[in-house]
Parts: sequence; C-alpha cells; structure tokens
Amino acid sequence: MRPIVFSLLPLTLLLTVITAASLISYGLLQFTGDIQPIEKIISKTTEVLLILSIFPLKRILKLSWFDLGFSANRIFFKQFLQGFLLSLITLLPVLFSLYALDVHIFDDTRQWTVGKVTGKVSLAFLLALLIALSEEILFRGLLLSALRQRFSIFFAIAISSLYYAALHFLKSKTSIPFTELSINSGFQLMLEAFGNWLNPAILSALLSLFVVGVFLSTIRSLIPQSLGLCIGCHCGWVWQIKTSKDLFNVNPQSDYLFLVSNYDGVVGPMVSLWLSLAIVAFIGLNKRYFCKKEKHL
Repeated sequence: MRPIVFSLLPLTLLLTVITAASLISYGLLQFTGDIQPIEKIISKTTEVLLILSIFPLKRILKLSWFDLGFSANRIFFKQFLQGFLLSLITLLPVLFSLYALDVHIFDDTRQWTVGKVTGKVSLAFLLALLIALSEEILFRGLLLSALRQRFSIFFAIAISSLYYAALHFLKSKTSIPFTELSINSGFQLMLEAFGNWLNPAILSALLSLFVVGVFLSTIRSLIPQSLGLCIGCHCGWVWQIKTSKDLFNVNPQSDYLFLVSNYDGVVGPMVSLWLSLAIVAFIGLNKRYFCKKEKHL
C-alpha cells in the first residue's frame, strides 16, 4: 500500500465513525425524544466509537498492548507519576508567565471555599484522566505504532500529531431544534465540522496542539513502553488548564494576548515555542537514536 494511501486511512476511519455516530444519534433521539441536542450526542457517540475501535484495529494491525506502549502495572503507575511531574515542569512556567504578563487575571468575582476548590480540582483531575487515557491510547498508542510500521519515525510522529491536533477542531456550532431533525441532520453538522479545518482563526491553536502531539510522540518514541509517561503528562496538562480556567480569566486588554489562542486561553504561540525548544533538546540529546531508526527504516 502506498504511503499516502495508508496515511489517509485514519481519516477514512474517522469519516466512517462519524457517519455511524450521526445515524445512531438520530435513531436514539427518535426513540427517546428530545433528551439532548443532536450535536452533543453525535460528539459523545463519536468519542465512544473511536475508543471502541481500538480493540478490533489492534487485532487487525497485529499489535499487542506492549506494542502500543503499555508496560507492567507497577512500571506504568510509576511512569504516570513521572509524566504528571513532567507536565508540571513544562506547563507551570507558561501559566506563571501568562499571569505575570497580565494575560491571565484572577477571577475575584467568585466566592471560593476550601470545599469548592477541592471539588473543582478533583473533578478537573478525573476529566483530565479520562481525556488523557483515551487520547493517548488512540494517538500515541495505536496510531503512532501503526504508522511506525510503515514510515520513518519523523513522518510517523508528524502524521499522528497532525491527526491529534486536527481532531480538536472537528466541531459544529450549529444547533438543530428537535422538531427540525431529519436523518440528514448529522451529515449537515459533519460538513460544518470538517469545514472548520479551513478556518484560519484556528491556525495558532492547531499549530500549538500539533507541537504538543510531537512532544508526546517524541517521548513515546525515545522510551520503549512509555505510554504511561504520555498519559501522565497529558493528564497533568489538561488538569492544570482546567483548574486555571476555573480560577483565572483571559484578559482581553493585555498587550501580550497574542501569546495565547482563543481555543482555551493557554495553548498558542508561547506553548508552541516552549515545547519546540524542549523537542529540539530531546532530539539533540538522542540524535543517535533517531539516526539509527531512520537508517533502519
């Protein structure tokens, strides 16, 4: 199979999954009534189907959990903690800088108690853990491993990171009333979601998330069976961002607002530059490894 064709297979899978999710969501609403907007049901159903697709795809590609980057339980949990610590080392300087530059300002309109803060922090961690587990198994586990079977390590990292970044912007803003639903409604939303990829306003955040993907893929490639590290780091990043959004607001009057995007008020040029420097350092320190992989492939 030609490289370009193989690299487009994940997009084909994504189209198939979203199509199935659209049909399932429409059928569900016809059965249950107006319980949730169809766009939300399609989004959640797509996420579930993508996660479930890992199991048959792993078998088709003849990949073991070991191939996907998992290690023994004891090592995995140790890696998770190390990855979480890495997330603090890599993101806290960015958050402190954004606060110092007046890009983030403390939200003093809320009344905080120890109980409220504890609840917010705990919920943010649980959500971050779920996001990190699903996305890392899918992108740094299955997709990166499959691509590395056929491509050079650099190409595999680039393609998997591009899919990872692009998937975050597969969203629709249109809300279709229940009374106007038809079997084509999901496809209408799907076209709008894919069209969002052509929106130049997402470029800054897209690039930043691409760099995030490259950073995690570099770790995964450098250290065998290091998916625990990636999950811990990803979890820590999402947890910090969610917590920061609860405590701080983005200051639209800041002179340094260009350092962040409107995606979540954190990812943007500053994150791109900071993590790019870390990636260059990682590759520089492990140049022999990457050169060896390139020769082998």
